[in-house]
Amino acid sequence: MALRHHRLPRFWLGVTLGLVAAAVGAAHWWERQLPQRLEQAASRGDLEACLRYSDQLQAFRWLGDAVPEQQGECRRRRAAQLWQQQRWREALLLQLQLINSSGGTAADRNRLKSWREGLRQQALDRFQAGDLEGSLALLEPTGDHRRANGSALGDQLRQLWERNRLGLKRADRLAEQQRWWEALETLNRLDHPWWRQRAATVRSRVEAGITSLGAKERHHDSHGTLPNTVPLEALDREVQRRIAQGMDEWNAFQSSCAALGGRVVEAGPDSACQR
Repeated sequence: MALRHHRLPRFWLGVTLGLVAAAVGAAHWWERQLPQRLEQAASRGDLEACLRYSDQLQAFRWLGDAVPEQQGECRRRRAAQLWQQQRWREALLLQLQLINSSGGTAADRNRLKSWREGLRQQALDRFQAGDLEGSLALLEPTGDHRRANGSALGDQLRQLWERNRLGLKRADRLAEQQRWWEALETLNRLDHPWWRQRAATVRSRVEAGITSLGAKERHHDSHGTLPNTVPLEALDREVQRRIAQGMDEWNAFQSSCAALGGRVVEAGPDSACQR
């Protein structure tokens, strides 16, 4: 019984060492098979298998062998395929993985840069066309759709969109109150083509309101009850002359006031031209 008791630990130790040796041997054998399988997958264009073998081979790099060139080529081709399928995020991630590996080249880095710039331009085009959400969706794979500090391109587009939205809302409210000159000034501050187009109806209403005013009424509407030391008739003539030359009404008023030696004075919602 004593002899059997001492032999059992040796038996289990032998079994354990045998299993470990078998596992290491199997891993070593499979690692030796991977380059050939990787090359075969690349040759027949099986990019999924190629990438799978590449990842497995990457895990075996501790054995000391270099990753073959086929790994980089498979990643390169698969990234291009994903890009053509408009699977932007996957394509960018795989291309980034490629350039961070030993198989990455300067051309691969340039391609990644070109892809990112392409998505950025597409996003800007959609934004200009009035598709804010579509624009942000294109920026999302690049990571430029939102940042905590608000510095991302997507953050800037949101701010511009909201500023124009609120501007049109304010102009419409001023038009309802028949505060034509202030409404026109607000409309002229809109700097997004889609919102300018949306503002066309309000602008027509404002311009019609200004046109309907007589000279004295127009000046009173624009400048309220503030005293005006610049002669009204002279100011109105200068304003009309500049409008005829293509200048918008608010800038025409400011320019005319300055030309007659005055300055624009603001008092709440009203403005006046004073010397």
